[in-house]
Amino acid sequence: MGGRARSELPKDLAQGRSQFQAWRARRTAGRIPQTLWALAVRLVSRHGVSRTATALGLDYYSLKKRAQEAADPAPASRPAFVELPSPVLVGKQAALELDHGAGATLRVHLVGYEAAEVAALARSFWNAE
Repeated sequence: MGGRARSELPKDLAQGRSQFQAWRARRTAGRIPQTLWALAVRLVSRHGVSRTATALGLDYYSLKKRAQEAADPAPASRPAFVELPSPVLVGKQAALELDHGAGATLRVHLVGYEAAEVAALARSFWNAE
């Protein structure tokens, strides 16, 4: 039969295995580095969880969990509450042009005014000398 022998690993899986073996040979204690986990997850996408876990000497369920987390990243966190600014209330608006008998003219655009304020403005303009 023209297939590979069952014990022969693909090149990338064999390289991954040798990296894990080298790390295990020199480590004193501690967890598997994130770079090796990332390598294992990449290999899972090409060779499956079972074959990769067996070749690299990893726990099947730990590798499966990491591969699923990499495939389905957590959704971006969104704020729970968004405060919107209150809309600008358009109150009373007026455009006035006051003409003083001596030739002076005052043009005013008022927004949100009170009638007493307009009267005071007009009186002060007309009474000015």
